[in-house]
Parts: sequence; C-alpha cells; structure tokens
Amino acid sequence: MSPLSSLLIALILFSCEGKADKVVSKPLSSVTKASFVSKSETLDHSLWNDLLKEHVDFEGNVDYKGFKKDQRLTEYLEFLAKNAPQKNWSKNEKLAYYINLYNAATVKLIVDHYPVESIKDIPNRWKKEWIRVGDEVTSLNDIEHKVLRKMDEPRIHFAINCASYSCPKLLNSAFTSDNMERLLSKTAVDFVNDPKRNRFQKESAEVSRIFKWFKSDFTKNTSLLEFINTYLDNPIAKNADIDYLEYDWSLNEAK
Repeated sequence: MSPLSSLLIALILFSCEGKADKVVSKPLSSVTKASFVSKSETLDHSLWNDLLKEHVDFEGNVDYKGFKKDQRLTEYLEFLAKNAPQKNWSKNEKLAYYINLYNAATVKLIVDHYPVESIKDIPNRWKKEWIRVGDEVTSLNDIEHKVLRKMDEPRIHFAINCASYSCPKLLNSAFTSDNMERLLSKTAVDFVNDPKRNRFQKESAEVSRIFKWFKSDFTKNTSLLEFINTYLDNPIAKNADIDYLEYDWSLNEAK
C-alpha cells in the first residue's frame, strides 16, 4: 500500500470516529436530562404522612393540640408553596398535591383559631385567600371548586376533610400519585358504608348532604344511587327513596 493510500484511509477513519462521537453524545445528554426532570416532578409527601400518623387516629379524630405544638405543619405548607404543580405533572400527581394541600391547610386553619367548637365559628373560613401555591395566593374554596372539582374525579369529596364530624374522615395517610386509586377507593367505601354518615334499608336511603350539595359531580354518568351502589357493601334498589341527613359541623377532635 502506498503512503498516499495509507493517509487517505487514516483520514476516513478519523472522520468516521468524529461523527460517531457526535451522534452518541447528543442523545445521551438529552436522555439524561429528561430522566432527571421526570423524576423531580413527583413530590415527597412523607412529612405530611408522618404528621397524620402522629396526630390522627384510624377513626379520623384529630389531635389539634398536638398539631398546634408541631412546627412541621407550617414546614409542609411552605414546602408545597415552593413546589407548585407543573403543567406536565400527571393527573394523580396534581390530585395528591391539592388533596394534601386542602387537608393540611384546613388543619392549619383550625390550629390558628384553636380552641373552636366548629370550623363554622371561624369568619370567612373557606373564602379567605391565604394559602400560597407558587406565586399565587388562594383559598380553600378555590382549591375545592376551581381545581379539584374540575378534575373529573367525584371521589375527591371523600378525600378532602372539612374538620367536622359529618365529613368523610381525615385519613392518617398522605395521598401520593402511586397510592391515589387505592386511597380514593378506600375513602369512598369507608364513607358510603359508615352508618354514622349514611343509613340504608331495602327501599330507602338516608344519606349525607354531601350527596345533595355535589350531586352533579356524582351523576355525570349514572344516577346517584347507582354511584353509591358501586361502593356499598349491600346495594339497595335503584328507585329507593332518598332523604338527606342533618350535617354535624362539630369539630372532629380527638377526645
């Protein structure tokens, strides 16, 4: 082989190696970056989970005195304020954020006015804008009606707690994107079958006023009793008479 031929072969090999380096380095960089962004979008709600385990029992009774002494509640709300939901979050990630935010903010509202006999003793309790989400300040009312109810998930009404005896009980576990479906189903089954909040006979039903106030959310694709029967241990007649129970707004406090 002549010196000229050897030189040409060396130049070709060098050129191919340079192109190969360029082809490999670009996608490797983009994959690494995308993976990092994806992982960072799931918030860690373990602090709220720890607080619930410590200050809420299995019946949903809340130790507000304990919460009042625990600075971690403020820390958790500050954490949520600094980590507002992003557009590319999944539906379950957004649900977990806003359900946990609503429940933690409700506890904080009670703690800041404690002792009270009822959340209704607190002026402007649901409409006051004091809850930070990123650069915005919002209210419990807006979180429930302008965010959660618009996410096409009626079971949120069993997941959020209004600090009252007739409300669905406050779970002593935080919602996450991973446990969302399991906990939403659990809260629905627990609430519907709770004789303190709903009472059923073969031909009649006495149900929580939640089913009256938010009936449109439960009946988008079915009737109210058909929705309830989905979670009721012993389903009742679809044409049963329905009455609504009085709502007990007394504080859901551990005695």
